[in-house]
Amino acid sequence: MADSNSSRVSFTLDSSLDSVNKIELTAEQVAQRAGFDEDTIPHIAMAVREAAVNAVLHGNSYDTSKHIVASFETTSDSLIIRIADQGPGLDPDTIPDPLAPENLLKTSGRGIFLIRSFMDEVVISPSQTGTEIKLVKHVHGPAEGAKEASQ
Repeated sequence: MADSNSSRVSFTLDSSLDSVNKIELTAEQVAQRAGFDEDTIPHIAMAVREAAVNAVLHGNSYDTSKHIVASFETTSDSLIIRIADQGPGLDPDTIPDPLAPENLLKTSGRGIFLIRSFMDEVVISPSQTGTEIKLVKHVHGPAEGAKEASQ
């Protein structure tokens, strides 16, 4: 990452696709400022978008009285993103495997799979008051992007 200073931003948003777009844009901006390269930033943004869509669609069911909370934290070696909804809670063990033969032709059910593919750590924490998903992307080796700056 660009420096060893930690920073954090957090906000509460309505359960809407506009909120999903804002969270995705914020993820791109934070990842760029954190020094991730141009190949990694879209992967982070897509993982965050999938998590936000799940919070709005599956967690809160587009309920306008419910909100989602998103936080972005950068440390010297990681980007940590948390997205929480106010839904009934998700049991991670009930998420179908999108690679199972019976699921290959389904048009949905790949969000968590993509999130896990693009991030280094994914922790799903269900509760009676909603679900929080924590996404972590580590900086590998020297700061991502430092290679370009030194060339």
